[in-house]
This record gives sequence, structure tokens and C-alpha cells, in this order.
Amino acid sequence: MKIMNLTSVPAEYLKSVNEELQGTVQEVSYEVNNYIHLSRQLVTDRNIDIRSAGRETVAGDAILKKCNIYLPAGYDPDDTTVRYNTLYLLHGVGGDQNDWLSGNGKVEGRFIVCNIFDNLIANGDIDPLIIVFPNGRSAHDWTDSSFNSEGTNLLGFYYFDYELRYDLVPFIESNYKTYADITDRSPEGILYNRTRRAIAGLSMGGMQALNLILGGYRYDSTRFTGTKSSWDNGLDKTVLAPGMIDLFTYVGAFSNAPTSSDGKVLGTSLASCNYELHLLYMTCGDADDVAIASYANSIDGLLDQAGNHLHHYYQILIKDGLHDFNVWNNGVYNYSRLIFRNGDEDQMPDVVRKTL
Repeated sequence: MKIMNLTSVPAEYLKSVNEELQGTVQEVSYEVNNYIHLSRQLVTDRNIDIRSAGRETVAGDAILKKCNIYLPAGYDPDDTTVRYNTLYLLHGVGGDQNDWLSGNGKVEGRFIVCNIFDNLIANGDIDPLIIVFPNGRSAHDWTDSSFNSEGTNLLGFYYFDYELRYDLVPFIESNYKTYADITDRSPEGILYNRTRRAIAGLSMGGMQALNLILGGYRYDSTRFTGTKSSWDNGLDKTVLAPGMIDLFTYVGAFSNAPTSSDGKVLGTSLASCNYELHLLYMTCGDADDVAIASYANSIDGLLDQAGNHLHHYYQILIKDGLHDFNVWNNGVYNYSRLIFRNGDEDQMPDVVRKTL
């Protein structure tokens, strides 16, 4: 992979493009059959091992959740000749499926994150793509955005991988014109499809990108684990998530929140996977008193443990950066220019450490 010139988001990329070059955002509903119930059990329609889940699994009715979807300019659902890569962007602990949009603010009447992607596409920096903004709480009370260490809404963050694998990704790939097709489970299909999906998240979503995709720990309230919280937030680790590297080749973590697993755990899980990660992009503000410690902890030892299972590894600090969208917009701008650059998989690994 040619080393790209990483920069702060150009000021003009925060502004809107001409109307014909603007993507559109739609809110859609989809059924979820894998989520945390009021009883704290995992409702599932799959044969999930209880030891892997770390809790009892039960049958139950599907719930209806919402996500937002960015479709690039020119997207035509009736055009069968064009397909798109897909990027999943995860929100923070107090946010929801609207966080990357309304939480990020507007310039010239358009959501800033949409302006960034409109400009990236219009200027040829990236190919047109579909972006999915999910609600990361896989729980019956997924609309509850409060922080309550004993709440099922918070527990749902640590079980989002089952919804992602069995509900959301299949919904997206059966209803939109994606390159990836999760129904193709042939060895060749898996290898191809994983290069057409990317995922990244801010804060709590950054934790999810690390713990649930690479394979870190799930967490639960110490009231139910009977153990002590190492983070002093009422949460303690339970079981390792199996990881989802078979679905995603590119992972980004922006200001990854406390409860992110340490680098040795993440690297070990990555090294034990049958697939290799093409890109891991991690960023944080150096003045972020919420996440800088968990960012440093998750970096520590990761590369050594991952070995040749990690091809391209970026550690980007934002000078004077806080726990805010200035850092996260820079993260998504640079990360999006690095993903889906297929054909570089066989080159020697590179490690980029930089302060912007």
C-alpha cells in the first residue's frame, strides 16, 4: 500500500457540493432476531453456543430497529450494472443512528459527514460507496441512550456482533446494490466479500470495532458478574467475542472508549483467526481525557501479537484533540481514503505513526 498523505480534513470538504453531486440519506427499519432481552438473556434464532455468548440463549420475537443509510449521488436501485462497497459507522454511548449525522452538525444546510463523503467522491478520492449508520444497542430497549451500567441497553453494545452478522448485514446486502453478498459462504465468496466491507466507530463504537470485530471481551454489570470493575465504571469483562474478521477486512477505531480490550488480547485474537486484517486505523486526540488511556492500552502489544495477520496499521494522534467530532471527522476522512484499495494485500506490512 502506497503511504498516503494523511492530513486534517480540508476546510472545503466540510462544505456542500453541487446538488447533483450530493448523496442522499434514508432512515429504514429492519427486523432484529438477535438481541438482549429484558431478562438479560440473548434472544436468537441461531444455534449460538452458550459458552461463547457468555449467557443463556432463548427464542423470542423479532424487534424492529432503525438505521440510516447514505446512498451516493447517482445511486439507482434499478441499475443492475453498478455495485457498491459498504462502510458501517458506529456511534458513541450516548448516541444513536443519528449521531454521525445530526450530532456532527451541518454546514450550508447539509450534515457535515455527508459533505465529507460527497466531496471525497466528487473529487475522485474514493469510489462511491454505501454508508450504514446503525444503532449499536442490540437490546429490546435500543432507543434508551442513557448510561446505566446495569441497563440492558448498555449490555446490548457488547452483543451487537450477532445483530450485525445475522440481521443487519443480510438486510443491507439483500436490499441494496452491494458488491458483498453474505449468502455466498463459499471460500472464494468469503474472501471476496470481506474486501468489500469496512467498519469503524467513534468512542463506544470504536470499542465495538475492536472488541467485537477483532475479538476482545464482552462486558456486563458487576452487579451480575460479581466481580470488580477494572475501569471503575460498574462494568467488568466476561467472555471473548469470536470476532468478525471473516466479514470485514478494514477496521477503524476513533477514540475507542474504556472497556476496549488491551492490545495483547486483540492481537492474539487476530493472530488466531483464519483470515488476515488488511487495515487497522486507530486515532485519538492527545488531549482526550475520556479515551486516551484506553487508546494507548489497546495499542500496547497489538502489533507484536498480531504478527503477519495485520497488513497495514495506522496510529494517528490529533494534536490538542478532544473527545469530539473534530477528531472523528479527521478519522473518517483519512480512514475512508485507505479502505477498499484492493490489490495491496500481498505487499509487506507497514506501520504508520503520526500526529496531525
